[in-house]
Amino acid sequence: MTGDPDDPVRQRREQAARLASFARRTGWSLFGVAFVAFVLGLAVGLTGVVVVLVVGSLALGSALLLPAIIVGFGVSAAEREDCG
Repeated sequence: MTGDPDDPVRQRREQAARLASFARRTGWSLFGVAFVAFVLGLAVGLTGVVVVLVVGSLALGSALLLPAIIVGFGVSAAEREDCG
C-alpha cells in the first residue's frame, strides 16, 4: 500500500486484508483436514466421528472462505481504485 501510513481508511483496509488472509489460510487448512480425514476414514473405516470431522471441516472451511475471498477482492479493488 502506498500513501499516508496514518490514513485511517488505509489502516482499516490493511486490517481487513490481514483478517481475510488469515481466514483464507484457515479455510483452506480445514479443507485439507477434511481431505485427510476422509482418506484415512476410507482406509480405516468411516465411523461417525470421521464423518462429523469431514462434514464439520468442510462446513467451517466454506463459512470462512466465502467472506474472506469477497473481502480480499474488495480490498484489492479499493487499492486499484486509489492508485488509478
